[in-house]
Amino acid sequence: MEARIRARVNLALTFFALLFFVAGSSPPRQFVISNAERRIDLSSHIINVHLTLKVENAGTRPASEVVLALTPTEVDHLAMVDASAIKGKRKKTTSLRLEVKPTELPDAPPIDTKYFTIYLANPLNSGESTTLEVLYVFTHFLEPFPAEIAQSESQLVFYHDTALILSSYHIKQQTTFIKTPSTKVESFIRMEPTNRVGTEIKYGPYEDRPPYSISPIHVHFENNSPFAVVEELVQEIEISHWGNIQVTEHYKLIHAGARHKGVFSRVDYQSRQSSNGASSFRYLLARLPPRVHSVYYRDEIGNISSSHLRTDSLKSELQIEPRYPLFGGWKATFVIGYGLPLQDFLFESSDDKRYLNFTFGCPLIGMVVDKLTIKVVLPEGSTDPSPVVPFPVEHHLEAKYSSLDVVGRTVVVLEKKNFVPMHNSHFQVYYSFKPIFMLAESLMLASAFFMLFVACVAYIHIDLSIRK
Repeated sequence: MEARIRARVNLALTFFALLFFVAGSSPPRQFVISNAERRIDLSSHIINVHLTLKVENAGTRPASEVVLALTPTEVDHLAMVDASAIKGKRKKTTSLRLEVKPTELPDAPPIDTKYFTIYLANPLNSGESTTLEVLYVFTHFLEPFPAEIAQSESQLVFYHDTALILSSYHIKQQTTFIKTPSTKVESFIRMEPTNRVGTEIKYGPYEDRPPYSISPIHVHFENNSPFAVVEELVQEIEISHWGNIQVTEHYKLIHAGARHKGVFSRVDYQSRQSSNGASSFRYLLARLPPRVHSVYYRDEIGNISSSHLRTDSLKSELQIEPRYPLFGGWKATFVIGYGLPLQDFLFESSDDKRYLNFTFGCPLIGMVVDKLTIKVVLPEGSTDPSPVVPFPVEHHLEAKYSSLDVVGRTVVVLEKKNFVPMHNSHFQVYYSFKPIFMLAESLMLASAFFMLFVACVAYIHIDLSIRK
């Protein structure tokens, strides 16, 4: 309740600050947004916001930087922002991905607003226009209300936003669409014109809104989708030049929705799950690479047999079931491990380096990962490791020692916070390796057997001497 009141107060203060700024100054930006359409998908606990902007250069000089504005609350929950330039019409449209970076505006209003700059591929001349598509992805944004529910109750959540799009540019016409998971909406704020049909709430169209115009709204609705969040995932990828890659994944999972209160009844849950524990989840689906082998799934107690693996030439799917269903606030810790053929993921570059090409992401479908750590264990003797990741991550090096190692193995550690399924993409780790090091373990084994043989011969010789 306190969080909901605090969110309303922050929106109100921002609203009055924006009104004061707009009344006392005019924006120096030379762009004008002739049309803006925003579609907000609230179907799950991951919020996708698709923003389509038709941007027009109303100035006298060419310009190539378009600025996006977000509130500090949105930035705190922002997992990713992506932008593309759209050309053509209908079926002949083409999309060109654009670079987006956080920025600061020296002439920005004296309010707490965060900015991102979209860099156009070509400068936009005076009088020209272009269409941009922007994707925002937010996590941990929906607020369960009530914060605690019984097993037989549905989960209700609050979504706070503004009916008007926050922008540093003048918007000639704008419309916002909000999609809910079902028609069960407890309440929502109206700002005429507002229309609701089925699972969609339409705000607008609104005409000729000055820069930094907002109008706070909220939607209180039912959302029983699983709020599955991986608090921490540590994925270890160990490379062996003898033909195998071993992957071990350690999960700390939590149901991040409304907390469960009261007593859990397994009888009611199994007989009427649709009405008893509608917001809980029981099964998880992991999408693994093809040609996976030696798959196992266990927790702190031991191996769990309630798992099913389906494989084909394109993918492998592992359906797992924790020992108990997860309700709001409940946690589960488990490990998934599997092996992969080396030739599917290890290659040689033109400069005689070897590199691992693997997927940076969480195999569990539809998961938010608060902290994702990937550890790539290189073969002993590898040098000059260099990771290539398509988005910013923190990285450092560690060392790992096994029973047969001489100098230890280099471990490349990559870390990213607030990870969402849209981040899933391939990454590479390049390194140099001399084949002579492949004989190190063989020599260690041969030396161990030789020493054991010498010890046995000496023992037999001494034993015979004593008997004589």
